[in-house]
Amino acid sequence: MPSPFDLSKPIAIGCDHAGFEYKTAIVKWLNEKGYVVSDMGVYENKSVDYPDYAHPVAEAVEKGEVAFGILLCGSANGVCITANKHQGVRAGLSFQTDVARLIRQHNDANVICIPARFVALDYALQMLELFISTPFEGGRHQNRVNKIACS
Repeated sequence: MPSPFDLSKPIAIGCDHAGFEYKTAIVKWLNEKGYVVSDMGVYENKSVDYPDYAHPVAEAVEKGEVAFGILLCGSANGVCITANKHQGVRAGLSFQTDVARLIRQHNDANVICIPARFVALDYALQMLELFISTPFEGGRHQNRVNKIACS
């Protein structure tokens, strides 16, 4: 199934120290599938502040510079909250494959946030595969998505 995203643009990815190992593996997996990745850090496994990496990913999504974003941290809550501060960003926290599908189908999510401390890497890759390939359903969901922004 073709992706609903414009994959002529890179995919942005960022994480904190808790997501570093997964980010490294996900970048390799995406590259092996032929995707171009914009890796916004971290670049080594040392303690950092997650907003320093979530904001650049969300900003790239907000500006339309990337197809979509991937964020990882321990619980994925911090990066999700941070990303959702940006206009036009709909970051969804995904911890199950059904959730990865639904945040695309019903919420038109353009950033997936994965809790690296709570899902296996293989499962995270399955969620990404679903996120990349699932189209937004529109219809009644479009009306709801239109009501998300505050401005």
